[in-house]
Amino acid sequence: GQPLRLYRHQVEAIREASAGRHYVLTTGTGSGKSLAYIVPIVDHILRAGSGKGVKAIVVYPMNALANSQEEELRKFLDHGVQGRPVRFARYTGQEDEEQRKAILDKPPDIILTNYVMLELILTRTRDRDLVDAAQGLKYLVLDELHTYRGRQGADVAMLVRRVRHALNADALQRIGTSA
Repeated sequence: GQPLRLYRHQVEAIREASAGRHYVLTTGTGSGKSLAYIVPIVDHILRAGSGKGVKAIVVYPMNALANSQEEELRKFLDHGVQGRPVRFARYTGQEDEEQRKAILDKPPDIILTNYVMLELILTRTRDRDLVDAAQGLKYLVLDELHTYRGRQGADVAMLVRRVRHALNADALQRIGTSA
């Protein structure tokens, strides 16, 4: 695909991810934080092979961000990874029945969601196929960490623990971003 020219903070974050370390990337709005987690996730999927279950869940604080990042991920994969062998889907509660069924029938490599829907995925029987497909999850990304404050922050922290437990993801790599 096309060569990427990365900023220093992106290179450093990708190195942390490649070493298997958790990290939080804090930098200004519009500075390319999403590439700092998308690159290692896509690299992992390309190396391990697509279609082997959900490998990454990216959690956004609101659906508008999930929607815009879905489009950015599509552009990145269309222009940067030939043939787009990495599958992803937005699963936020906005999907109609046909879209939801398609995601459950053939779970993607990457799920873009919000923290409320992630909680529902873990608890609803109708979403059990996603839980099964995400066993041994490799990456959990929390975008815009600064939005989770007070009780909501505590709820999200507990959700991360429940994800690790429910998905048998003891080696789960956690990544956070904040502006």
